[in-house]
Amino acid sequence: MMIATAPHSTYRYEKIPTRIYQTADEASLEVARQIADLIRHKQSRGEMAVLGLATGSTPTGVYGELVRMHREEGLSFQNVITFNLDEYFPMAPDALQSYHRFMREYLFDHIDIRPENVHIPDGTLPVEDISAFCEAYEAKIEAVGGLDLQILGIGRTGHIGFNEPGSSLSSRTRLIALDKITIRDAASDFFHEDNVPRRAITMGVGTIMDAKAIILMAWGEGKAPIIKQAVEGEVSELIPASYLQRHGNAQIVLDDASAAHLTRRKAPWLVGTCDWDDRLMRRAVVWLCQKVQKPILKLTDEDYNENGMGELIADHGPAYDINIRIFNELQRTITGWPGGKPNADDTYRPERREPFPKRVLVFSPHPDDDVISMGGTLLRLADQGHEVHVAYQTSGNIAVFDDAAIRFIDFALDFNRTFQQDYAQVAQMYEEARTFLANKRPGEPDSKDIQYIKGLIRRGEAKAGLRASGVPDAHAHFLDMPFYETGRVKKKPLGETDIQLIVDLIREIKPHQIYAAGDLSDPHGTHRVCLEAIFQALEILKDEPYMDDCWVWLYRGAWQEWDIDDIEMAVPISPIELRRKRMAIFKHQSQKDSALFPGNDPREFWQRAEDRNRNTARVYDELGLPEYEAIEAFVRYDFK
Repeated sequence: MMIATAPHSTYRYEKIPTRIYQTADEASLEVARQIADLIRHKQSRGEMAVLGLATGSTPTGVYGELVRMHREEGLSFQNVITFNLDEYFPMAPDALQSYHRFMREYLFDHIDIRPENVHIPDGTLPVEDISAFCEAYEAKIEAVGGLDLQILGIGRTGHIGFNEPGSSLSSRTRLIALDKITIRDAASDFFHEDNVPRRAITMGVGTIMDAKAIILMAWGEGKAPIIKQAVEGEVSELIPASYLQRHGNAQIVLDDASAAHLTRRKAPWLVGTCDWDDRLMRRAVVWLCQKVQKPILKLTDEDYNENGMGELIADHGPAYDINIRIFNELQRTITGWPGGKPNADDTYRPERREPFPKRVLVFSPHPDDDVISMGGTLLRLADQGHEVHVAYQTSGNIAVFDDAAIRFIDFALDFNRTFQQDYAQVAQMYEEARTFLANKRPGEPDSKDIQYIKGLIRRGEAKAGLRASGVPDAHAHFLDMPFYETGRVKKKPLGETDIQLIVDLIREIKPHQIYAAGDLSDPHGTHRVCLEAIFQALEILKDEPYMDDCWVWLYRGAWQEWDIDDIEMAVPISPIELRRKRMAIFKHQSQKDSALFPGNDPREFWQRAEDRNRNTARVYDELGLPEYEAIEAFVRYDFK
């Protein structure tokens, strides 16, 4: 469902019409519907529909729905002309990362569009021919009457197309140098930052702004900061997407997560009248504390009134009563017993005291997410006597450097030579692996043998991390969910087999607690798919009797922490436990020093984890709550 279009009172904040949907899937359906309506309208008038198309993960849901409409509803693309925004340079059209290939795989190969009506920048041109090509590209757009609708995503730099910060409003189709952040964000697709092309051919801002209508889409928490700047900030060449504020028919389409920093979501009391439920009151008080830099119990009526929260005081005040209420709520989230404290009053504790000990099942999307994201809680659960199991949902094999695979095969070769076991077989595998990796092209998927070897490396590291956390090897479960096993960053759709693996494991263990990665900021998408698989499994299992005793807690991954007002269980981590957590993370040697897919943060995973955990503790301290070295945070998920 659509959450809301911007009411009139928000216009002083939102300078572009903005629609927010609960999920990216729902938003994608709406955008696809608008595109289909345009095509059908043009068909009814005997006219061509001219579409500007984007690539990347953002529009894939839109293209999938258009393909469905073509197959099931007879939507024809015979009257459609398309112009793509951009292409890397240099780039062969059949390369794995080519936008030519992307468009074929996601759209063009599945619809009835005429090949001569498809236009995509050519990444194979000699440099000296690019200027003329770009002029011709502009001329073709003009010759068909201009773009009826331009579809856009947005980069973390605020780029649209590949118009990086500094692009002018009058810029046209051209060759451009990519920003270092854009290159870093593309590293996962190219299996390392060094393999990403440094340039691209892109439509200009002026070309985009000439479109009769524009839809910019964004999904996920990672896009929330730049969306706020583009929608609510000043128009600036430093944020090229902000130019859309000057377009007469542009709209922003968001999912709930990407809209999180907009004022109507972050501080709705500044926009209009609010329905002050418990969660909104907590968010407002935390926001006010951070704005006036006071702990909760020192807030005054004047603080509330002077910062747009007079309505809260009028309905639920005075400040003293609100302060005490929110302080107590936050204090009750803190527990050193994440599995519940036996023989203790649990009236105000986030977890039940019974049963004790509990069977605990931790789902880890990759083989290191458990120790990175909740390693302190993991070791505390083990230390406090609970039966802890960890399920590694994917092999993580694509995140291992080639040299690490060679090193481990070399070890196996020497081991087998020494003990005279299957030496010839291992030697043959070693030579085949060396030959394959020596000739491997950037971004080329590994062979099945190499994938298996890299998976074994990560398995060994995962078990070592568990041993460092006090969890026995026998409680490590490697699901190797099939959706992941492509050898590429691009995965297969989630299937029944993936979900059944989770269903079977939950039935086997019958856990009292499940921990799962609720991190939707994962730039590679694996966390999203793994979480969806768990949710679908819980839907299947929810009526089974033992599930009445099961609570589900969501943690965050390496990219982002829960907001303080969302946290329902905060587990303090002592200095000694933080060091133990670090040592467990260090067991993942293939991800140490330099991870193959580090995301957009140059820090190592252990540094990100410690900084995040310390920051959560600092915020609790600044709100006037007890001071801890670090805190790991969780939100409860109600699957009933």
